[in-house]
Amino acid sequence: MIQGQRSDSEIMAAFRDAGQGHVLRWWDALDSAGRARLMEQLRQVNLDGLRALIADVRAGRINPAPAGRPELPDYIRLPGTPEEKSAREKARAAGERLFRAGKVAAVMVAGGQGTRLGFDAPKGTFPIGPVSDRSLFQIHAERILATRRRYGGALPWYIMTSDATDRPTKEYFEQHAWFGLPREDVRFFPQRMMPALDRNFRLVLTAKDRILLSPNGHGGALLALAESGMLDDMERRGVEEISYFQVDNCLAPAADPVFLGGHSLAGAEMSSKALLKREPEEPIGAFVRVGGPIMVCEYSDLTREQMYERTAGGQLLYGLGSIAIHALRVDFVRSETQSGFKLPFHLAEKSSPSLDESGALVQPEGKNVYKFEAFIFDALRDARRTVVLEVRREEEFSPLKNATGKDSVETCRRDMAALCASWLEEAGVRVPRDERGAPKYPIEISPLFALDAAELAGKVHKDLRIAGPIVLAAAR
Repeated sequence: MIQGQRSDSEIMAAFRDAGQGHVLRWWDALDSAGRARLMEQLRQVNLDGLRALIADVRAGRINPAPAGRPELPDYIRLPGTPEEKSAREKARAAGERLFRAGKVAAVMVAGGQGTRLGFDAPKGTFPIGPVSDRSLFQIHAERILATRRRYGGALPWYIMTSDATDRPTKEYFEQHAWFGLPREDVRFFPQRMMPALDRNFRLVLTAKDRILLSPNGHGGALLALAESGMLDDMERRGVEEISYFQVDNCLAPAADPVFLGGHSLAGAEMSSKALLKREPEEPIGAFVRVGGPIMVCEYSDLTREQMYERTAGGQLLYGLGSIAIHALRVDFVRSETQSGFKLPFHLAEKSSPSLDESGALVQPEGKNVYKFEAFIFDALRDARRTVVLEVRREEEFSPLKNATGKDSVETCRRDMAALCASWLEEAGVRVPRDERGAPKYPIEISPLFALDAAELAGKVHKDLRIAGPIVLAAAR
């Protein structure tokens, strides 16, 4: 159980009984503030759950390989025939009806910091606009505001934070006047933290008054929605469908009527967007069907041989990549959380500084701790009906993970500019390009100016001249 309102002495006894008494080694040397900090962390640890996780790891029951022969699942491919295009338009119309009726909420997970970017702040505050340096938060906020204006319905926005990002995220939104959104329609809720373990399955101390805790994964969003009262809030508002995405995908549509509409028309409980992998070893999860349900295999759980395995038709068996964009029914999330947390935890080996027996902070030479995370895509296994929709990478997926190289600041800005350039060319505007075919100048289009290519075509003249960096923006 979470330690809750138990007394300090009761908590200390419980940790000693669980074989984790080493976390109290320096208790007598701590001042009152240090004791309070340590006790606050210990209250977050579910000792019963921790024992169960340790037993699973020792027994090899964690990160299990799926039982049965994986198959490439059915999915809705990019439209090519008139019938396929017509089906997407029907889905769009259904989604637009949901938006107008206020039946959709956006849920964004934003618990991560920009550590790998060398950025000591919530990742959502990172300035990513190719010309304007607008932050990830602002870009997503403008997409939500533009969608509200287009359809006239409320689109409440629920943002999951972590211990590290909750306060600075709220302050950032206050400083920016909620980016023009109604304050009551932007809600924040924290996810739970999970303790890390060393190779001997003991809690890890990073200071004499601090254990190593980390967010419990994006799958923790489902439990956090329920525990924080956000599911109740959605039900009071009449919300039926959730549009889920992650803050670090700079191209992610906050709420796509085609996707939400197709999901709703199919009577699905949880649906997903997908794209075809660029190459077999691309580090994203893959949709497969094992027996009945569709599931996602995390790329780190696949062997190199599996990554290159192909179907009888020649497609990569693990080639249908997950981009962490989902649609979920509110009542499905309720069923997933009403009797406790159903999603399994996955184990990852990581590297982290820790205290040695003398109390000195030691930098490890390799991976020295186990961390546990829940993944939201595991809920697909519980869905009676699901839809997987193929989308175009260049329109919907460009994650910000690294300072340089793949999935970096450079690639995100490049992909944002490339998408804006393609919209302008669809509108008949000539876009200067360099010898590689990329836009010669950075280009940026605010969602408040145009939410998509069709809207842009009605706002710009084909004689628009691009002779340098350009931003097309509109007032909030």
